[in-house]
Amino acid sequence: MAFKENSQLNTDRVRRSGGGGSTGMKVGGGLGGMLLVLAVGVFFGQDGLNMLNQVTGGGSFDYSNVSTDSEDQLQKECKTGEDANNITDCNMVGTANSLDYFWQDALPAATGTAYTPPVLRLFSGGVNTGCGGASSAVGPFYCPVDQTAYVDTSFFETMKTQLGAAGGQAAEQYVLAHEFGHHIQNQLGDLKYSQYDPKGADSGAVRVELQADCYAGLWAREAQNDTESPVQLEPLTESELETIINATEVIGDDHIQMTSQGHTDSSTYTHGTSAQRTAWYMAGYNSGDMAQCNTFEAKDLNNPGA
Repeated sequence: MAFKENSQLNTDRVRRSGGGGSTGMKVGGGLGGMLLVLAVGVFFGQDGLNMLNQVTGGGSFDYSNVSTDSEDQLQKECKTGEDANNITDCNMVGTANSLDYFWQDALPAATGTAYTPPVLRLFSGGVNTGCGGASSAVGPFYCPVDQTAYVDTSFFETMKTQLGAAGGQAAEQYVLAHEFGHHIQNQLGDLKYSQYDPKGADSGAVRVELQADCYAGLWAREAQNDTESPVQLEPLTESELETIINATEVIGDDHIQMTSQGHTDSSTYTHGTSAQRTAWYMAGYNSGDMAQCNTFEAKDLNNPGA
């Protein structure tokens, strides 16, 4: 979704590290980073609980070379909706702002739980987190220990080239909305299901990921109707929705496994199939009802609401 150009961005809860700085948004966008993800066997949207078993301790990445951009520089670059429409980092800033505005009302209204905004950290190459050290290979992720969503925006272009994602601004926004969905789950105590039951077609891990997709759909439905917050979005077009659906399809466990190894093994699924991820995103988008995202009670993950 394009931002209304006079939207006022807020970088107060956004941090940026690494030497890459802002990346210009190319026509068609992208979803990238999956080549590195596939290389180490880690899938899209890896949340911090699963990361604990994979990257705690820092691995082999040299974090001594990671520099920190001043928040002043990010603030200079990302001021308006026009910036968000032209600079990938600013798209992430604006999306985080919009997600905060949505969840600060939606979460207490649906659950009685007050919303605590997460931090967004944009990084390049590698980053130290409350869940351990991580490289760009893990893709975008959420760490519940420090309540931070981490995104290396180079992920967007590589996923486009490696898995055939159509990309685009709306698809990139979906990526961050999914990670904020994990933050909502953390606040509600639901991330534990991923840790207790980490693999399999009907596992807790899959249910956690599908719920985060559903939460992303909730936000997309409501954000385009927000006329009161400082950050406002234009209505989601049919073509933009198609790019989001394309993104949910190419990051399904079945598609990723077929792409990387030529066959699928449902006993190792951690995020759900392409069809499931699309179905749960659309369940949130079509209903606008947080209760419809209860994957933990779903009897059939292929049919939300069944």
